Amino acid sequence: MTATNTTDQQSTRVKLEQMGRAARSASRLMARADTNSKNRALRAIAAELEAQRIQLAEANAQDMQAGRERGLDAALLDRLELNDERIDAMIEGLLQVADLPDPVGEVEDLCYRPSGIQVGKMRVPLGVVGIIYESRPNVTIDAASLCLKSGNATILRGGSEALHSNQAIAACITQGLREVGLPETAVQVVGTSDREAVGALISMPDYVDVIVPRGGTGLIERVSREARVPVIKHLHGVCHVYIDDLADEQKAFEIALNAKTHRYGVCNAMETLLVAEGIAERMLPRLAEAYELKGVELRGCARTCEILPQCAEAKESDWSEEYLAPVLSIRVVADMDAAMDHIARYGSGHTEAIVTENYTRSRRFLAEVDASSVIINASTRFADGFEYGLGAEIGISTDKIHARGPVGLEGLTSQKWIVFGDGHIRR
Repeated sequence: MTATNTTDQQSTRVKLEQMGRAARSASRLMARADTNSKNRALRAIAAELEAQRIQLAEANAQDMQAGRERGLDAALLDRLELNDERIDAMIEGLLQVADLPDPVGEVEDLCYRPSGIQVGKMRVPLGVVGIIYESRPNVTIDAASLCLKSGNATILRGGSEALHSNQAIAACITQGLREVGLPETAVQVVGTSDREAVGALISMPDYVDVIVPRGGTGLIERVSREARVPVIKHLHGVCHVYIDDLADEQKAFEIALNAKTHRYGVCNAMETLLVAEGIAERMLPRLAEAYELKGVELRGCARTCEILPQCAEAKESDWSEEYLAPVLSIRVVADMDAAMDHIARYGSGHTEAIVTENYTRSRRFLAEVDASSVIINASTRFADGFEYGLGAEIGISTDKIHARGPVGLEGLTSQKWIVFGDGHIRR
């Protein structure tokens, strides 16, 4: 390593530590901010996004052009794009978060103990949340809105491919905070593409309380391995749809088509379709025709290839692959038990769906499939904080603690025990 590189790394770490100290100070102010102030800030940021549409589009165009020149694939370019529809969604998300109940200060389970004291739990912010993400600039707004409403400060480190877009969005956030008198350092966006910024952010336990990585496997594995602060993460989105032999065939067709083709480069897209043997010969040709029209490459088990001669033979690695692309694995299974066995072996704990008209089977699927979201007769694409009514999401956690599934306001808080007494002493 050259002296210049060492100096640059030291400079980056110093900058991150400065941001950490500022975030820690801001977090104390945010923890006591009233709900009205937080909501006013969210609405002010929304208004600023609306006013800066042209600037946002110009910044994003720079990133898109640079991405094309760097040879980013179609899925990454789709994630990177910030069009009018996505700006609309960011604004709507901010307003929806503003309308959500504020979890901070909620008291639960308050009761008297035999000693005469009252004991309960109060919901409180986590403190400083570090978020590391790739490609999607809309994550900047999702993360900022949820952290603000839940009384946290946040440091956001977006991907280098979205640097201009993220800085334009950050300017809107800063202006919104300034307008209502909340600390501008409550939301800080790292303004460098230096990879050392990640290493610095995940190793500052004095300033950062939790890290949320959103991105590819390499990023999440690195953060999980090197972080010195707790991590809320998901590793993969290997999502399945199982079409039962007692499924409504039209529902199954529409769900299987939507789950795969609505958007490819998202973690809740279906990557493997499981079809019961008893319905496979009727369903698969129709679905294959629809997938062909959408340009989806099919890879199947031996039985699938018998039914669909145009289908390529799947490799073992395909069953655990998160394609994030117009590629789909298909397996014909004997029954629901075989489908659940497949999911248990290859699933990533993200989202699993069954299509069936049998109540008993649907209840068994709900109870026995281990995933952060389990869906009956609907597309996996609904596994999303916005669709679940959270306003937005900080990410979808496949961990089982502290938060699981789409992480919204409640997932960005913790609880502390509170005790009320009136001169009580322990005897």
